[in-house]
Amino acid sequence: RFGDVSKEIKRVRKQMEEDEQLASLMRGLRGQNLRDDQFADKDVTMRLVEVTNTEGLPLVYSPEIISAYWGKRPGAVATRAVQLLSVAGGFISHIISDLITDKIKENEVTRAIELREIVTSLGPAYIKLGQALSIRPDILSPAAMTELQKLCDKVPSFPDDIAMALLEEELGRPWQDIYSELSPSPIAAASLGQVYKGRLKDTGELVAVKVQRPFVLETVTIDLFIIRNLGLVLKRFPQVALDVVGLVDEWAARFFEELDYVNEGENGTRFAEMMREDLPQVVVPKTYPEYTSRKVLTTGWVDGEKLSQSTEDDVGSLVNVGVICYLKQLLDTGFFHADPHPGNMIRTPDGKLCILDFGLVTKLTDDQKYGMIEAIAHLIHRDYDAIVKDFVKLGFIPEGVNLDPILPVLAKVFDQALEGGGAKNINFQELAADLAQITFDYPFKIPPYFALIIRAIGVLEGIALVGDPEFAIVDEAYPYIA
Repeated sequence: RFGDVSKEIKRVRKQMEEDEQLASLMRGLRGQNLRDDQFADKDVTMRLVEVTNTEGLPLVYSPEIISAYWGKRPGAVATRAVQLLSVAGGFISHIISDLITDKIKENEVTRAIELREIVTSLGPAYIKLGQALSIRPDILSPAAMTELQKLCDKVPSFPDDIAMALLEEELGRPWQDIYSELSPSPIAAASLGQVYKGRLKDTGELVAVKVQRPFVLETVTIDLFIIRNLGLVLKRFPQVALDVVGLVDEWAARFFEELDYVNEGENGTRFAEMMREDLPQVVVPKTYPEYTSRKVLTTGWVDGEKLSQSTEDDVGSLVNVGVICYLKQLLDTGFFHADPHPGNMIRTPDGKLCILDFGLVTKLTDDQKYGMIEAIAHLIHRDYDAIVKDFVKLGFIPEGVNLDPILPVLAKVFDQALEGGGAKNINFQELAADLAQITFDYPFKIPPYFALIIRAIGVLEGIALVGDPEFAIVDEAYPYIA
């Protein structure tokens, strides 16, 4: 039965590639539009908000505390609002015009390109929000997703003397007491921080030292305050279906975790322990907690090349290791690496898969883990009554929605997709129209954790297909799921 499914998937994939929109969506989900540059474009500048007294700003996301802090500083908020408007004024007026003339759909690609071009200069909050939206096919069209994925998280580095002063302040002593050497300039710079290569004084081990950019917390919180208030205004317009406030709150809570490097170090250590026994082929850089603080992270240095760029002949088997690794996170440990893109998967010289960057992790509940296994079983047995209930359990459909009208439509969609005779019998235009109708008529949404799962599996599939056009992820996944 599963061998047939594998053949079907290959056929369906081939036919999907012929449909321009679907092909674009698949490229997006595989992360094939993502840029992996180490540094920013030359002409990018970053506008940050510099505040001397940050006492009263929360270290864990709280819209109320942020509101109380910035509510007392109308001058700073006005300055930032003017800054944002000077950069984004034209874009906002275009959106308003699209709303009035009902051309939101028609102009969304043009707007996505405009948005991508202005977002980088607005700072970390906007870059990260753009990246989060770039894997949400329930919010954006494939073309808009493609544009936002080209958003580069690499921005100009900040001065090295400031970074060294921050190192000293955070670790409580001159950096020369801890590291015998540090690269004179960063080897990579991103919106939240920049990385130096160094050597530990006491052991001689090579390390990567990540230092957080100054004024990140101030800039992020003032921007969240402004975006959230804008969302409250948009709630008054019935034609704006998107719940901006809900989206911001859901995303900001996770973003705040990313600002705490202690948390990131602990996540990496925990992940490594979970993989050590079953998957020794997966490695994670060692964290040095004694040289790590909220704004400085010291981890072991890992040599290697991006898995997506490697030409070694073991890339295929490492992708299979990656698939099992992400399925293990998904169905077993429930501790999910939430930033899966090609730049974070490295092939080490001894042929192992190294996973980087644990600033963002998602924790899955037992209900979600078992719900996914049950949904796969129900799908194979075409038990559509049960699948609709699985959708509620997994967060695709809210509790309390009448499921009766959804059943026949879903049954039709799945029957068509699973019908004997393969993909040639599927009318993709009809299938897409049916699915679009379901999402339009019923309150479907893609839960954030599921968008990340799709991205992780998609990225691995994208890497595998380069070396093996016959790759079917289900062949690797089935023994593990079974």
